Amino acid sequence: MTTAESCPVEEVEATRPDTEPVRPMDVPAPPPSSWARTAVTRAVVRRALERLPLQARFADGTRAGRGGPLVEIHDPDAFHRRVGAQGLVGFGESYMAGEWDAPDLAAALTVLAADAARLIPAPLQRLRKLWALHHPVTQRNTPTGARDNISRHYDLSNDLFALFLDDTLSYSSALFDELPASWPLLPAAQHRKIDRLLDLAGVGPGTRLLEIGTGWGELAIRAAARGARVTTLTLSREQQALARARVAGAGLDERVSIELCDYREATGTYDAVVSVEMIEAVGEEFWPVYFRTLDARLAPGGRVALQAITMPHDRLLASRDTFTWIQKYIFPGGLLPSVEAVDEVTRTHTGLRTTRRDGFGAHYAETLRLWRERFTERADEVAALGFDDTFRRMWTFYLAYSEAGFRSGYLDVQQYLFTKEGPTP
Repeated sequence: MTTAESCPVEEVEATRPDTEPVRPMDVPAPPPSSWARTAVTRAVVRRALERLPLQARFADGTRAGRGGPLVEIHDPDAFHRRVGAQGLVGFGESYMAGEWDAPDLAAALTVLAADAARLIPAPLQRLRKLWALHHPVTQRNTPTGARDNISRHYDLSNDLFALFLDDTLSYSSALFDELPASWPLLPAAQHRKIDRLLDLAGVGPGTRLLEIGTGWGELAIRAAARGARVTTLTLSREQQALARARVAGAGLDERVSIELCDYREATGTYDAVVSVEMIEAVGEEFWPVYFRTLDARLAPGGRVALQAITMPHDRLLASRDTFTWIQKYIFPGGLLPSVEAVDEVTRTHTGLRTTRRDGFGAHYAETLRLWRERFTERADEVAALGFDDTFRRMWTFYLAYSEAGFRSGYLDVQQYLFTKEGPTP
């Protein structure tokens, strides 16, 4: 088998011993803001509420909105200062700080996501470059930066992820037989998603398979069980350690090699390449490199199966330079592509062409709902791992925020099949 070579990175089984306490999270204090800016923010918020199917209740008892999911704003001054100074970053931080709440957070955020393109008045949208926060240079997904960015999320704690994921430890959209979904159906739905990708890639006995983004190893296990020879790459030491243990437990370690390796450092030639929700962490600057790597590693006649979260192209163009709450707290350096962006990058930089594309965003909304409900149910166990209330509010907001994106149709998730048309340009 031709495989990727191990990268020159120290092999460490875990980044944090189980006995080491998790550092408490701090929410920044509300930023300084002029009276005028806060007043403008208050007016913009009120104007938006006047046309949204939400009901906002302020600390002084006043209300705004057309009715619908309730949002309770406990500290209006801090809320407006944060939003006025930092936009959506401030909105999320205000929730983390307990300055506002919602009995049904996902429902309230779904209303906002459905109207995302119109929440800010057009004149302010045109001045976006002046008021929006910009990406910090430290989050660029260079080989060193990518390792740091991935570690900040995926090396938090394997035990944390195990609390809200199902037994497959799959951290991407499931594919259900029917909706709405229920927790007992989640493992089979995750296997259905994986099997569909492996079928798209034509993975079977003897297939040389490269997986970019190991997760906790479930796809590699199922591919090896089909008789494939799998090389799978991750930048997370915690994921690598647990994935290796799971592969060994399945008796498949002779068929699976789990490398602590950046995709740019992969070598070899493969019959199939699979990557599940990895492109979101690549960063727009490196999309051409990512797809050129898929192309370069693929043998003639091979197939690439890719699962990717996508956003509308107009919103990508409008927000690509804006630093978001998700990028600051959850996925540093990440950016969701659009379908049009994927088509343009592959057409311009590779010989890969889209042969098939299937969207199933409603299934991601249900997957996220199940994770969020599980996370809430097991909050005491999350706390026992050392994650404080601020972290738990942050993670709840992240899961509800993501669910809202898919419920509103603002986000979608695609399974792609790419085949190669001639030599790489």
